[in-house]
Amino acid sequence: MAKNSVTFSYICIVKQTAHMKLLLLSIVIIGLCVVLLGVKVLFVKGSRFPSGHVKDVEALRKRRIGCALDDER
Repeated sequence: MAKNSVTFSYICIVKQTAHMKLLLLSIVIIGLCVVLLGVKVLFVKGSRFPSGHVKDVEALRKRRIGCALDDER
């Protein structure tokens, strides 16, 4: 019975280690993606992230697509 208990606890430790490795790998990948998306913003003087608001996108203005909040006012 003691052998089964030791085996079970070993399996739990191995699973926790695998989960921690996966979590750390995920954090590293997400961090790398954020840095790569912001390369221009981080390394070019005076640059900034493009606006994602509807009123600032020329293609949407040409199609006369506006902000839903403006329609409610």
